[in-house]
Amino acid sequence: MGMANKALTQRARELRNNMTPQERKLWYEFLRDRPEHFQRQKVMGQYIVDFYSASARLVIEIDGGQHFEAESM
Repeated sequence: MGMANKALTQRARELRNNMTPQERKLWYEFLRDRPEHFQRQKVMGQYIVDFYSASARLVIEIDGGQHFEAESM
């Protein structure tokens, strides 16, 4: 695992532990109990996706207020 991948994996772990209110709602009220297995904050190449299901061949990205913070730009 390269240094960039280690950094992404660590960041994904942090994001899983600090979900946005929108991510938390989708996870606990819908995705967690779906028959398709979903992963939260999955590293895919050079990106971290919010939710991923290999069996459904589906990536879900949730846009929230964090995308409008100065730190994100």
